[in-house]
Amino acid sequence: MRIVLIILTLLTSSAWAEPLPQWRVFFAPDRLAQVEKHFGAKGVDEVMKLHDFIDARLQLSLPPFDHLKPVNDYFNQYRFVSDQRHWQQPDYWATPFEFVASGGGDCEDFSLAKFFTLRVLGMPSVQMRLMYAKALELNQAHMVLTYLEQEQAMPLVLDNLNKAILPGDQRPDLLPVYSFNGEGLWRARAFDQGVRLKQGENGILLWQELLERLAAGEGR
Repeated sequence: MRIVLIILTLLTSSAWAEPLPQWRVFFAPDRLAQVEKHFGAKGVDEVMKLHDFIDARLQLSLPPFDHLKPVNDYFNQYRFVSDQRHWQQPDYWATPFEFVASGGGDCEDFSLAKFFTLRVLGMPSVQMRLMYAKALELNQAHMVLTYLEQEQAMPLVLDNLNKAILPGDQRPDLLPVYSFNGEGLWRARAFDQGVRLKQGENGILLWQELLERLAAGEGR
């Protein structure tokens, strides 16, 4: 529940509307001490590798789009492992630091790590969506990160199953269900803009309600 609520806070916080110059606070000594407590020296090494990766990318002063492939490749080097095996829980959303420190995670963890790292590198939230889909060949739920260059553009898919970044219309193995970001929640059956789900003026409220139900174990 703690991790779900942290993710919710980060997704809906106005702080994510702009690049994050304060990103280094996430690597402060007290936070690294917590990493070492739970994951040992190896975990700290992996977290600091992420720090160095982000720092090196920022030094290049590139447009956010140019970070897509390096970020996708960086996290795809980690192993896929189910939540039940990894965390002894049926569903657990790891922070990017838990993901790298523990050596891997499931599809949500890959997607969230990519989302937050790209945010630090200056990618606007509005150009990215976390998308739940059905992986048809595996016959199971799956999450990917999508990038929309323009509002009506065909999104690019960043995925841990197919490591190549491809337009959605070249991923017939995925059936989109819904997507979300800091601005709202959308229902879709294809890689298009989908139907925005609203509650009052703000689709975020529906997403908050959904996460609260998930955190409480309802609706399963």
